[in-house]
Amino acid sequence: MAQESSQTSTFIESLLKLTRFGNLVIIGFAQYFTARFLIGPHTFTDIRLFILSVSTVMIAAAGYIINDYYDVKIDYINKPERVVIGKHITRRYAILFHVVLSSLGIVLALLLSWRLVAVNVFSVFLLWWYSNSLKRLPFVGNLTVAMLTGLSIYVVDLLYGTHSALVIIYALFAFFMTLVREIIKDMEDLKGDNTFGCKTLPIVLGMRKTKMIIYGILAVFSATVLVLNQLYAALPFQYYTVFLFLPLLWLFYRLLRADMKKDFSWLSAFCKIIMLLGISSMAFV
Repeated sequence: MAQESSQTSTFIESLLKLTRFGNLVIIGFAQYFTARFLIGPHTFTDIRLFILSVSTVMIAAAGYIINDYYDVKIDYINKPERVVIGKHITRRYAILFHVVLSSLGIVLALLLSWRLVAVNVFSVFLLWWYSNSLKRLPFVGNLTVAMLTGLSIYVVDLLYGTHSALVIIYALFAFFMTLVREIIKDMEDLKGDNTFGCKTLPIVLGMRKTKMIIYGILAVFSATVLVLNQLYAALPFQYYTVFLFLPLLWLFYRLLRADMKKDFSWLSAFCKIIMLLGISSMAFV
């Protein structure tokens, strides 16, 4: 009995690790904050928002599983301590979980609207395509993940049909920050990606040119936020200084000096902190 209990516990821990449980919590957190603070307090207890959040989280979890399924060999080089498939969960079970979670995410969307069903079907297909081939192409894979992250914010507005400028601004924030983080992760994973023939930006262009691209993305992002704010939202500039521009300046400075795997790992984690700061700032809007 003790051995069975231990095996079950290990299996559950491995499944949570495989599906990036912490990231799933952030997705749900972001959607609830978007609805509560950018659309209206009445949304917080709306069962439709709960269904939307659960379906989004399921599809994201399925995406993490299929990504690790295709990346086992690369991950043994880049992050051997994080490999789950083949160690604690078989490849057959991984595919089963992927199919079940993806299907449930689509079925739940049927309770909301056909537009959200279309979004979820599109997301499932894109996540599979990304894991299978797109992530091995320069910039295309990064763009795919960034778009899906921004979409996870925008679908809240799609559910309620408010056409909120603030939701669009935050969806763009999620898009740009994820795009930067994905490129930085490619810089961190250069060795394994190069070994298995991936054509990511750092491999194709080199580190220096890849950094220049990130600087350009950060500049475009900052300008876009300021323009949209001026045209539609008109929030105080101090708001952006504290929650966005100061963290971005620190990111810029650390990226300028980064040249080792541990540096890029730190930058990737810091991008996630900026994302959390951005989500939290919704409460002050």
